[in-house]
Amino acid sequence: MRLRYSLRELETFVSIADYGTFAAAGEVIGLTQSAISLQIKSLERVLDAELFDRSRRPPVMNARGLRLVKRAREIINQCQALKDDVRDSPLGGMLRIGVIPTVMSGVLPQTLLCLSKTHPQLMIELSSGLSAHLVSEVNKGVLDAAIVTEPAQLGRGMSWHAFAEEPLVLIAPTDAEGDVDTDLLERYPFIQFHPDTYAGQQIQALLLDRGIKVEPRMNLDSLEAIAKMVANGLGISIVPQRTVEQPFPAGIKVVPFGTSPVKRVVGVVERVSSPKREFIQVLTNALIKQS
Repeated sequence: MRLRYSLRELETFVSIADYGTFAAAGEVIGLTQSAISLQIKSLERVLDAELFDRSRRPPVMNARGLRLVKRAREIINQCQALKDDVRDSPLGGMLRIGVIPTVMSGVLPQTLLCLSKTHPQLMIELSSGLSAHLVSEVNKGVLDAAIVTEPAQLGRGMSWHAFAEEPLVLIAPTDAEGDVDTDLLERYPFIQFHPDTYAGQQIQALLLDRGIKVEPRMNLDSLEAIAKMVANGLGISIVPQRTVEQPFPAGIKVVPFGTSPVKRVVGVVERVSSPKREFIQVLTNALIKQS
């Protein structure tokens, strides 16, 4: 059977996943609820599968729909990448991007190097900050997009595109005694991500859930600074392990945090109605390739 669904139907489907309901998605993408319903019914007919539980009001995405979301995002990204490959003229213009420090010194430099070769007329203006502030700046239109840790809640009219998962690990000086996270956390001073950061809040919640008490020595919002302090024997820390060739400097040993490591998700947040949406998709695809 030949599948005959449109990219627009998949984009509408993903918008419902992002905003929760047909009505909320319609407000953002500029379609009536009935138009969205027709697109989803068409998609379901082609796939021969119901994607929503319509016995509930409003309809709720069922297990099949939830499984499709990730694949639908991949297809949308691949279609954009295909469009980039056959573009007659290079994409050009200015893109204002906010970036959290761990990405600024991690995967971003190589990503920008690749973009400078494939899209030499695309200019990117960078500013660094914490996730919450950067998301707010995108929402206000000060920034076109931001590379941040996944927000606990995403405001209406905003869209999220994950590109990397980074496991949270415990780092300690190589001569620290012990190879179990709980032993090290109870024995050594704790250097923590600043509680104003999403990562810091996530780590504090995990420590609380496991009933682990730590002895805080300092709060820092820079992964490089934390790693340097640990390498010099000032304490231990829990941090995300970035997807770069050398995530930590010499003098550090890495210990799993928990039996089933929790991952920090990093991605790009933008306004759905952004006029720079095509630019942002190019950036997101480049980040995925480098992660």
